[in-house]
Amino acid sequence: MSEKLWEKGYKVNEEVEKFTVGDDYVTDMKIIEYDIKASIVHSRMLHKIGLLSAEEQKKIEEALSELLNLVKEGKFQIKPEEEDCHTAIENFLVKKLGEIGKKIHTARSRNDQVLTALRLMYKEELKEIENLIRELQKSLERFIEKFGDVKFPGYTHTRKAMPTDFATWAGALKDALEDDLKLLKTTYEIVDQSPLGTGAGYGVPIDIDREFTAKELGFSRVQWNPIYTQNSRGKFEYLILHTLSQISYDLNRFASDIIFFSLPEIGYLKLPKELCTGSSIMPHKINPDPLELVRAYHHAIVSKMLMAVTLPSNLIFGYHRDFQLLKKPVIEAFEVVKNIVRIMKIIFDHLEVDKERSESSITEEVLATHRVYELVKQGVPFRDAYRMVAEKYGREKD
Repeated sequence: MSEKLWEKGYKVNEEVEKFTVGDDYVTDMKIIEYDIKASIVHSRMLHKIGLLSAEEQKKIEEALSELLNLVKEGKFQIKPEEEDCHTAIENFLVKKLGEIGKKIHTARSRNDQVLTALRLMYKEELKEIENLIRELQKSLERFIEKFGDVKFPGYTHTRKAMPTDFATWAGALKDALEDDLKLLKTTYEIVDQSPLGTGAGYGVPIDIDREFTAKELGFSRVQWNPIYTQNSRGKFEYLILHTLSQISYDLNRFASDIIFFSLPEIGYLKLPKELCTGSSIMPHKINPDPLELVRAYHHAIVSKMLMAVTLPSNLIFGYHRDFQLLKKPVIEAFEVVKNIVRIMKIIFDHLEVDKERSESSITEEVLATHRVYELVKQGVPFRDAYRMVAEKYGREKD
């Protein structure tokens, strides 16, 4: 029988226990590796300050390394009755090491324990997304090199407006992603603070070496104020999801562009059928489903962001069980954004431009503004030139 970390000798109502645990024991399999790594470092710190002997620390680290391998090999699962990864880790140590295993929770709470595991995961995920965006930018550069000189009509109000080219169009996404990279960097720098050692938000009543654990875990600095450390849970998740929503926003807009410009009736872009799906009833249909999903997933990210900003906003300081509901949306959002960046890279790696359709679509009215400025260069006031050209196109339409 698994023992809970908060065990006090009474049995919780079965339905209440099931409700409060939810699917947290499943979600925590996503962060258990980080929690194990943080526990190893925590044990080293406990030895450094004299609360674990060298032999005890060695046994704990060996057991935790064994558990880490079991997790990586898919041979370990958190039990529902264990509630979370923190309990599962400690139960594993106690079962394997007895009394020694009970010492691992010295000078920490599940509150700073989960914050540490989450931040280690957040940092790794943010770096992975940064790398994926840079790969997408390279694909955009190759697309521009191949098709950048081809001109086509730009649109306003979904109507032809003025000439542009595919270097300008694809370059717009490349520049947008550059701003997103700055947001990722800022978010990473804010998240890169070690919460370990703040306990439940009020520190621990014993001298510990927080700088040691921060350095060992790869954090750039310690988050010193224990109350703000707890208050930043929710705040940091909101920041992360806002940044991810900026990326999904940019990809959403360009997914719509590609869908529109690859319409058979327009045909500036050619989307290979290998990147599309079909209809179950209409044999002629080739549908841009991946792009539609890229577009739709943006709204899913925004909904998760709204949850992150509203859920903690009226809570007084300190930990609340409400925060349990924030783990899953952030984990899911990371996966979604990584997937849509990968898909857009595949799209741009295979996207073709129909030069003839694009350039032949620059009809006379698309050049109307250029005609105005030809008159301006001859000394005609802009407003008069504008009206002269407008009257000409009005007569032609009549």
